[in-house]
Amino acid sequence: MKEIRLQKYFSDAGIMSRRAAEAEIQAGKVKVNGKPAFIGQKIIPSIDTVEYGGKIIDGYDNDNKKTYIMLFKPRGYLSSVVDDRGRKCVTDLVKDAGTRLYPVGRLDMDSDGLLLMTNDGEFTNNLTHPRHEIPKIYRVKVKPKPSAAQLDILRSPLVIDGYKIKSVKTEVVSSEDDTALLEMTLFEGRNRQIRKMCDAAELRVVSLTRVAIGSLTLGTIKPGKWRHLTEEEVSYLKIKKSME
Repeated sequence: MKEIRLQKYFSDAGIMSRRAAEAEIQAGKVKVNGKPAFIGQKIIPSIDTVEYGGKIIDGYDNDNKKTYIMLFKPRGYLSSVVDDRGRKCVTDLVKDAGTRLYPVGRLDMDSDGLLLMTNDGEFTNNLTHPRHEIPKIYRVKVKPKPSAAQLDILRSPLVIDGYKIKSVKTEVVSSEDDTALLEMTLFEGRNRQIRKMCDAAELRVVSLTRVAIGSLTLGTIKPGKWRHLTEEEVSYLKIKKSME
């Protein structure tokens, strides 16, 4: 077997996307043949030993059947494959899927909702690429009820972690007492973006749920449960990328 980049090894093995693997390599969490890995490193899967999170990564199969599922991620689970602190990961919820899967993008531990998972590295790379403009829709309960000025802040192109984000469509779905339920539509996903936006508007996030990715919705899936995507749904997500 020929040499491949370490990031591609992780992607093809169904562990994580190439960009996620690069971040883990930079963080010093990956070893090759017992030594810390480095960005750009190449390996021979049948010969070199790759270790991540204290475990040997094996089962590499570039021709494995591609699997795509939709999970209703509950709160309290990390959108990760493993965690060195022993916290619950979304992979714990899909052990019966018949193959190793990893999340497409992330939902933070305190958020819930629709999370795609797959063993298709290219599919993940495409969907998480900054130029991929498929909308992600969230229902966000905030406190207190936002004023017109606070809504204007949420809808403005804020600067988050030094990066100017695109304007976010924000609508009030309902309100009661001192809380309001907002629907926010994002075309990009910075780390904890909605929570940081709400901080900028002096609003506290009570709950945050991703309810849709493009035309895909949770439907009747219960928290902690999952289903396979249909061929039409997979095609839709792939076509959205190719049309850009």
